[in-house]
Amino acid sequence: MPDYLHHPASFKDPSGFIFQAEGNYYRQVNQSYAPDYDLLMSSGLYKVLTDKKLLIPHTEVGENLAQSAEWYKTLLPQQLSFISYPYEWCFDELKDAALLTLSVTKIAISHGMILKDATAFNIQFLEGRPVFIDSLSFEKYDDSKPWIAYRQFCECFLFPLLLEHYLKIDTQKLLSVYLEGIPAKTTARLLPAKSKFKLSTWLHVYLQNTVSTSNNPSTNNNRQIKFSKEKLLRMIDHLENTIKPLHIKSTIKSTWNNYYDETILSKNYLDEKEKIFREFISDINQGRVLDMGCNDGYFSLVVAEKNSNVIAADFDSQCINKLYLSVKNNVHAGILPLCIDISNPPPAAGFRNSERQSFGERAKSDVVIALAIIHHLVLSKNIPIPDVALQLAELTKNHLIIEFVPLNDEKAQQLIMNKTNYHTPYDVPAFENYFNTYFEIEKKQVIPGTERVLYRMKKR
Repeated sequence: MPDYLHHPASFKDPSGFIFQAEGNYYRQVNQSYAPDYDLLMSSGLYKVLTDKKLLIPHTEVGENLAQSAEWYKTLLPQQLSFISYPYEWCFDELKDAALLTLSVTKIAISHGMILKDATAFNIQFLEGRPVFIDSLSFEKYDDSKPWIAYRQFCECFLFPLLLEHYLKIDTQKLLSVYLEGIPAKTTARLLPAKSKFKLSTWLHVYLQNTVSTSNNPSTNNNRQIKFSKEKLLRMIDHLENTIKPLHIKSTIKSTWNNYYDETILSKNYLDEKEKIFREFISDINQGRVLDMGCNDGYFSLVVAEKNSNVIAADFDSQCINKLYLSVKNNVHAGILPLCIDISNPPPAAGFRNSERQSFGERAKSDVVIALAIIHHLVLSKNIPIPDVALQLAELTKNHLIIEFVPLNDEKAQQLIMNKTNYHTPYDVPAFENYFNTYFEIEKKQVIPGTERVLYRMKKR
């Protein structure tokens, strides 16, 4: 029997748990969930969902690998190369995850089952699209009862989408604090007054908030809400129709969404940089690639031409949303766009700080790309070059492609325009000296028409 490691995030559901053995992740189905699991498989629901690529497939392993007294089945699910969290997704990633959850729920109802929970953590992105990953979230449907996961769906999906739609703010930070979802009370207080005139918002936010705050068990314990399958399906349709029109305005100016268009370097700089970049990556066995500070994903798309495992990260959610829509519409299935600020990446979180791994732990990659970000980190964020070198070394397994932007560059000058001090020395010799601690410089080339230098480094 192989040794196994219980996943620290898999403890809330008595139906089973995730564990790791011999390099693979498995899911144990406990005896208590046996009737529902058998119904999932025998009803045809599992086949329909996996055929439509809405649920990750699994194979049954006829062995009690975890040596558990509660064992009923061991499942080997399709292995995922990277786990992302809802507070790292852009608006349209969260929106598509919400619509997937509702679609899965409707299909489940048609097969006599329903989702017993609707957390966004049940979703991952695979091949450019969201997919449901929790096979034990289904239970037998009782059409006389309301959907038990309705409030959780609203808190995890609908409310953050409404807040971003109406307030034009990034909700990633809110979701990183409200890991279980943003409460109706908080949402109702944050939404603008004009949202009350939308029937959908009034029903799902303000009415829900009124009901929850006025609920008194001493006076309501005899109330019974009559429900039916038809009512539930109408409610799910209404949620879908509420979510589908939600959007963020792409015309809003963000930090980087016009970066290349508004610099005099623009087209010529980009063309020359791309030529060197392609030459630098041509003979690298890439594995997983992490593009930090990816902007609109220009170089992520270049890498994705030959690589199906690219994480494209930037703190500008507008850029990430634009890239996600491009990935989705043009089927660049190998790119996963994420909202990540390298100067303040998502930390470990949850119970004992073990449920959710830090971004740094999850994102270690064979190749790390860091183009035109060092001046932002050093000159704007006041992070010393040695600390930047250490951060990138911790993320990099093999190769680093990095661009140094000198102090007299127009973009660097913009960053120090109103600053009285910043970390020095900030120049090529200092940069190479500090990075030499962790990397060996294999190639370097000045980008024609600029003083910017592109490096290919090998981790020591």
